[in-house]
Amino acid sequence: MRMLRVAALAAAGLQLAAPGWAHHAFSAEFDVDRPLQLRGKLVKWEMINPHSWFHIDVEDVDGSVTTWMIEGGSPNQLIRLGVTKNTLAIGTELVVDGYQAKDGTNKGVGRDFTLADGKRLFLGGSAAEIETGR
Repeated sequence: MRMLRVAALAAAGLQLAAPGWAHHAFSAEFDVDRPLQLRGKLVKWEMINPHSWFHIDVEDVDGSVTTWMIEGGSPNQLIRLGVTKNTLAIGTELVVDGYQAKDGTNKGVGRDFTLADGKRLFLGGSAAEIETGR
């Protein structure tokens, strides 16, 4: 019986630790010395924990299209900032300011989006922590 209790406690401890494994610090994945600004269209939006992902098609100078993945804050954080699934429709044109991934892939972390009408949406997450020093 004691062995069963120890196993149950160990399993519970692993479940509590799992979100900590999934979350990362800004500097673990992104480079503050590689700021980026992308202009493109939103093609997919994943509101998943611990981060949201915005997939944006960016047209290159030669006319080819590259899809970028931009990390945002958690769904809860975005909602508190006023960014919901109803805020941005697929196909919305926007400008993303953020930082590129250290591995040089088409992935970054977004600080904010600017829409065609000039409205700015803050994305929270690890880029916001860099900006505010928190």
